[in-house]
Amino acid sequence: MAKDEIVWGILGTSKINDKVVVPMHSAPKCRVKAIASRSEEKAREAAAKYGLAHAYGSYEALLADPEIDAVYIPLPNHLHMEWTIKAVEAGKHVLCEKPVGLDAQQAERLIAARDKSGRYVQEAFMVRTHPQWLKVRALIEEGAIGELRAVTGGFTYYNTNARDIRNQNELGGGGLLDIGCYPITTSRFILGREPKRVVALMERDPSFEVDRLGSVLLDFDGVQASFFYSTQVYPYQRMQFHGTTGRIEVEIPFNAPNDRPTRLLVSQQGNADRWLELPVCDQYGVAATAFAEAILNGNPQAIPLEDARANMRVIDAVFRSARTGAWESLPAS
Repeated sequence: MAKDEIVWGILGTSKINDKVVVPMHSAPKCRVKAIASRSEEKAREAAAKYGLAHAYGSYEALLADPEIDAVYIPLPNHLHMEWTIKAVEAGKHVLCEKPVGLDAQQAERLIAARDKSGRYVQEAFMVRTHPQWLKVRALIEEGAIGELRAVTGGFTYYNTNARDIRNQNELGGGGLLDIGCYPITTSRFILGREPKRVVALMERDPSFEVDRLGSVLLDFDGVQASFFYSTQVYPYQRMQFHGTTGRIEVEIPFNAPNDRPTRLLVSQQGNADRWLELPVCDQYGVAATAFAEAILNGNPQAIPLEDARANMRVIDAVFRSARTGAWESLPAS
């Protein structure tokens, strides 16, 4: 009999699980069975918190569970590649928190591991399957704002906690890998192509050594996408798409609420500005269901690893430009 659900395991007790596990457990085609930690006590506490049936005192023990089909990996950035490879070698599909690796070379290694295993591996950019982003792309493709000419955006928060993994350089911390990656992936998603070159300014924290402020310009050969990000600025997030006859503004582009509708501000020549509301949903549940359905039906993934590699190539180029102070080219797609 064909399977009608994907049984999940959670590899780690990261704080982001508070947002992910419950909606994943209740999402169509999904059931979360277990969570693992390197501490059995922490695993049991997390299992009780989320109402899960099993807790494992090691990641290896969870990967050895034959009932688990797929794992979600919310570990620190520097562990993403290692445990994704171990998971696919154990026969599991993987939904790994962004970024899937620390650079494009690590993404290449994941593609090789995926191809060898035959498992599905996906970067957990939940925004890419959220209805508000599908609507933005549809509006632009149908010409709602004329020809798209520019993209602008920003994503910031304030965090100076030295113990936070986002402020630890050796763990893959820093603003670009944590939040600057969002304007990059959404710009690429809406445009449907890769930038030719990038230029960037970047400031690093003198104590943590991670990048805490950056400004980036992406040249999409006819469309310019610019954004800033910071881990030490008052919280803000917004994305805007500017066309020859209108503009679309995404009110809460990245941390989309799950308790109220998301909204797009649509400004069009000759018409009054209007707010377009999208129905309430949980982006983590939506992403989990999309991934599960791809596995169950043998369909293409919403975000293949090749896309993750392309996003990492842009990120790599941003880091290079910040060092050289010059435009950095990207390989032709």
